[in-house]
Amino acid sequence: MRAAIIGSVAPVLALLLLGSLAAAQQPQKSSRLKTVEQCNGGDRIPAQARIAGCTALINSGDVRPSALAVAYNNRGNAFTATAEYDRAISDFDRAIEIAPDYVKPLNNRGVAYLRMGAYDDAIKAFGEAIRRDPSYGSAFANRAAAHLKLKQYDRALLDFNEAIRLDPNSRLARSGRCWTRAVSGDFQAGLDDCDSAIQLGSNDAATYDSRALIHLKMGQFAAAIDDYNSALRLTPNLASALYGRGLAKLGQGDKAGDRDVSAAKLIEAKVGAEFVRYGVR
Repeated sequence: MRAAIIGSVAPVLALLLLGSLAAAQQPQKSSRLKTVEQCNGGDRIPAQARIAGCTALINSGDVRPSALAVAYNNRGNAFTATAEYDRAISDFDRAIEIAPDYVKPLNNRGVAYLRMGAYDDAIKAFGEAIRRDPSYGSAFANRAAAHLKLKQYDRALLDFNEAIRLDPNSRLARSGRCWTRAVSGDFQAGLDDCDSAIQLGSNDAATYDSRALIHLKMGQFAAAIDDYNSALRLTPNLASALYGRGLAKLGQGDKAGDRDVSAAKLIEAKVGAEFVRYGVR
């Protein structure tokens, strides 16, 4: 699955707790600061440690409501990272209940739905985040990703356009729009998007896989192979990249492409049907 943009943890959590920390004894203060750091640590701290830190804050009973909402949101992100989506959604719901104007949990609830395959629910969640904050570019990009899963390419393109208008430097939105255009046949604009994503620092298999598909559909087999090789260096078992590289090799008359095609089908049996849907045989 292509990446989604999670609303980041909130570094203001420590400030929201400052009043209770100042009144605490020094050992208690040190322990509480460590708990805050765990809950507030983001991806640099293991998910289980984040869950433990946030749980301790939630159960302490002495944090302000705004900080409590942040703790539920951050724990929800950690549960999403461990694929415990029902627990994540429950925490996001609680954060929204405590702080209705706090928009990040709405987006993050959509990410959890997206990752569990509940695409219609994801679209609704992202739509609510956008309704609350029409400038929330990440929510537009994430809703576009959900539309892609439902093969709603026109809707995906509109949302990616808005995400990029709001944040021209969004690598995920540029990469996602490249893929959308690769599938729909807007090749040069798609290449421009993938090139921009890479220039902005994107170094993920999905971007190279998208650009490779454009090259493949344009009959530029050597360029497609180069991009598929880049994708496979980053994600060695990416079925779409193996299958596409195989087709590109076969397009050059290299029978070694059959090995890539066979290997891709062992990873994902329906990969060939996907390429037919993309207009590649």
